Amino acid sequence: MTYLAWTEHTFRFDLPAGLFPSILERVRGTPARLEELVRAHPPRILTAKINALWSIQEHAGHLLDLEELHNSRLDDFKTRMPTLRAADMSNRRTFEANHNASQIQDILASFRTTRMRFVQRIEQLDDASLLNSAIHPRLQTPMRVIDMVLFVAEHDDHHLAAIHRIALTLK
Repeated sequence: MTYLAWTEHTFRFDLPAGLFPSILERVRGTPARLEELVRAHPPRILTAKINALWSIQEHAGHLLDLEELHNSRLDDFKTRMPTLRAADMSNRRTFEANHNASQIQDILASFRTTRMRFVQRIEQLDDASLLNSAIHPRLQTPMRVIDMVLFVAEHDDHHLAAIHRIALTLK
């Protein structure tokens, strides 16, 4: 099956608000799914690159790197900014982090902690705040908090699928 680059994904932000608990559960569950995907692999598999693309460990580190953006966008919604802050599409932070030099347990623990803080912040929002909208800078379309959480869930799954694909290739 053809692999679709993240920037080629399309989104429709028209989900009914009643689906929000299920979407938030996907985001809450990402640390456990990530841990399950990587736990059985030795460092040589976790840090191997195929065709100079990110390793499993770099994909995991990238998820951690983006937690700051997700939290910043929550701040944008709370302060009713008209446009959400933009992601660094060059992924400079991930490239410069040298995640392959870290211990996978450290990446996983940091990701779990920061993700749970993000989920907790979302759970503290009232219903009206969940429906606030702002323009997504790359997609140039309005999104609500619930849409942003869907976007995060889809991005998580994109990288989890990449990790799974790498692991199968290197097996």
